[in-house]
Amino acid sequence: MTMLSALIGTLLFAVIAPILGCLLAGLDRVVSARMQGRVGPPLLQPYYDVRKLLEKEDASVNSVEKTYIICALAFAAVSGGIFFSGGNLLLCVFMITLSSMFFIVAAYSTRSPYAEIGAHRETLQVMSYEPMVLLFAIAFFMATGSFNTASVFALELPAVVSIWLVFLGLLYVLTIKLRKSPFDLSMSHHAHQEIVRGITTEMSGPTLALVEITHWMENVLFLGWVGLFFVWGNPISIVLALVVMVFVYLLEIFIDNNFARVKWQLMLKSAWLVALVCGTLNFVLLVF
Repeated sequence: MTMLSALIGTLLFAVIAPILGCLLAGLDRVVSARMQGRVGPPLLQPYYDVRKLLEKEDASVNSVEKTYIICALAFAAVSGGIFFSGGNLLLCVFMITLSSMFFIVAAYSTRSPYAEIGAHRETLQVMSYEPMVLLFAIAFFMATGSFNTASVFALELPAVVSIWLVFLGLLYVLTIKLRKSPFDLSMSHHAHQEIVRGITTEMSGPTLALVEITHWMENVLFLGWVGLFFVWGNPISIVLALVVMVFVYLLEIFIDNNFARVKWQLMLKSAWLVALVCGTLNFVLLVF
């Protein structure tokens, strides 16, 4: 991967991912409403919400809050650009983690007790899923011989055949990364689970709009990670990967609407246990 391809990939991802992410968020609301017996909002309601936020007055708590959010958005775009342009998966993981760190620092900078509690919980979520995500990158290298995501097109069989346990582990922590119940500790889009808005309590207007756009981009990237397991040298595999990505997202919506929020202790212990079991067993299978 050259610097030029990474730059082009980042620009394309920054344009296309928010559109796809917006549609995914709209699909989430529509499906959730149907599961709850409601009519629900239109598919493009997330777009209408963000557009309204962008039109509001910029009333940030301090001068650095929005800067941190812009940095989080930028690193999310770079991470997606690296991934979808065939670049280094490990670097992609580090970049998206750095984006999460900027998001957490933005919440801490407000000095609001509610936002700080949300930031504490977001930090715990990062601590929960990060071991499994790093094991995913290492297992991908062991299965393909390279960290570059473009290497899957040289495979004779999809990577999921040899690292299926890691795939199951990644599916488990994906619920945390997508901020879906029962692991939506830092913030939730379900109004009945929040007295205040968690980590985004003090964010409003254009700043909150940037947070939503960043979340859309993250969703597209994480589903791309899922699809990576099902791509190999056959061009038809891309269609298979897209089908799996849609199925996984619908599964996440189902889980989100059928499980109550758990305590952070259970989230942390279960995520690390899954990473330990799935990662260790899969590495043993790859070696022997």
